[in-house]
Amino acid sequence: MKVKKKRKSVRMRGTTSHGRGFKKKGRGKGNRGGKGMSGTGKRADQKKTLILNLPNDYFGKKGLKAKEKRYGVINVKDIEKISKGKKDLDLSNYKILGEGKIEAPFNIKAHRATKSAIEKIEKAGGKIIVKVNSEESEKESE
Repeated sequence: MKVKKKRKSVRMRGTTSHGRGFKKKGRGKGNRGGKGMSGTGKRADQKKTLILNLPNDYFGKKGLKAKEKRYGVINVKDIEKISKGKKDLDLSNYKILGEGKIEAPFNIKAHRATKSAIEKIEKAGGKIIVKVNSEESEKESE
């Protein structure tokens, strides 16, 4: 039974590369890439394992980010539940979608509204004021 394993430097005597592949790479500090995080760029082979094991994304930007919506979404059918007997509603932080039916006439101020939502509100006898690009355009029923 062997007690002590032979060191690599001893085993590699007589070989020019000392187990490092290309013989120039094993001579000194010339193939390290530098100190610190240098040599860790997108195409680099030096310190690749160090970079791949980092917890966050190291290589640049990742894709496109969607713009934040500054408004909530509400359906036409939910307006009657929110109103609590009021006829004038300020839903300026909401986009109104046209899902469902509405029966009572409401005067609504909203951030945005779909065409079907506007039609349903006007059909019920109400009116809707929609902000479009920070200008207010008023749509009234006839």
